[in-house]
Amino acid sequence: MWHKLQQRVEQRQAQSLLRQRLTVASAQSCELKVEGQGYLNFSSNDYLGLANHPKMIEAMQHAAKDYGVGAGASHLIVGHSHHHHALEQELADFVGAERALLFSTGYMANFGVLTSLLDKQDLIVQDKLNHASLIDGGLASEAKMRRYAHNDTEALQRQLQSPLSTDTNSTFETKLVVTDGVFSMDGDIAPLQSIHQVCQQTSAQLMVDDAHGFGVLGQQGKGTVSHCGLPSCDIYMATLGKALGGFGAFVAGSSLLIESLIQFARSYIYTTAMPPAIAAANRMGLKLLQQEDWRREQLNKNIALFKQLAKQANLPLMQSDTAIQPILLKSNELVAKVSAELKQQGILALAIRPPTVPVNSARLRITLTAQHSEEQIVRLVEVLQKSVQVVSKQVANQTYEL
Repeated sequence: MWHKLQQRVEQRQAQSLLRQRLTVASAQSCELKVEGQGYLNFSSNDYLGLANHPKMIEAMQHAAKDYGVGAGASHLIVGHSHHHHALEQELADFVGAERALLFSTGYMANFGVLTSLLDKQDLIVQDKLNHASLIDGGLASEAKMRRYAHNDTEALQRQLQSPLSTDTNSTFETKLVVTDGVFSMDGDIAPLQSIHQVCQQTSAQLMVDDAHGFGVLGQQGKGTVSHCGLPSCDIYMATLGKALGGFGAFVAGSSLLIESLIQFARSYIYTTAMPPAIAAANRMGLKLLQQEDWRREQLNKNIALFKQLAKQANLPLMQSDTAIQPILLKSNELVAKVSAELKQQGILALAIRPPTVPVNSARLRITLTAQHSEEQIVRLVEVLQKSVQVVSKQVANQTYEL
């Protein structure tokens, strides 16, 4: 086993695909301290700058004094505190659902939904660029899983209308369409209006993973479903560790959905609840989300500024109107070296390579926040432009040009 693992690691390194961790020594912000050095941070999902908000810290400290550190047990034993229960009710009210259920992570939420609600007579149809947690959950489900071309509603409809088997006319009992609201590596938004129409035409249910839309899109930050003009979807999942600045995830929907997850979702039943103090901090984040609209307004201004400057600099920017702004460099070697060059210049913009993204689509994943200043964004684009020019000349057999 060890010899095989050694070969796999060496192969990944030779392909410029080896992942490495940074050890951060400061609070999340647009400026980070890493290994004793200060950097401008353009790799954080803390879109509204709430992760280090004084009121978030205060809420967590006060709750820790009352409830201690750990939850002590799963939600179904003695781990479900007042703050957990109140947060679920507040999240449900905020997104307009009957009920909501907390999960420790977005991965566990998606995995729990897709492995507990469907059986062998059911169908899951997913966008090909969905988050890994959705794909993994679909593969682990008893249901048959199909995938459709990214944001292609005609392809989606074809997949939904194909029979259970090519040699019979049997149909699926339940059909569930699953899509990201905002795609985490491309930054584009799912065409939820069109997808919803296809679901109605084919008697399918709709699940939206809104990890990167919740808090930043829609009325008061209610998410991509609101942004696209839909009143709701059948299953809504969002995370609390991005725009909300906290930690964890939730699923929202009907009372029957939530009760079914409580009874059957193994990733909910068999894990310790998030610490009550974290739930209290999440509650404060939800309040700040509704009270401080200027954060979303500033984020949108920063997005518009970056896109304008990147276009003027002739950078290969992918199409996105969200805080996720990918620079498509395609080559694994090129993107790794540009990211390293940016780091030498005091900027963190990390390289995203296969298998996280498709082959030949390596990119710098620039993420903007409400905290970034105009001066910081201007510096980012200036350094980016120079770095791509310099590194592309150094990489052997590299034909990329600005």
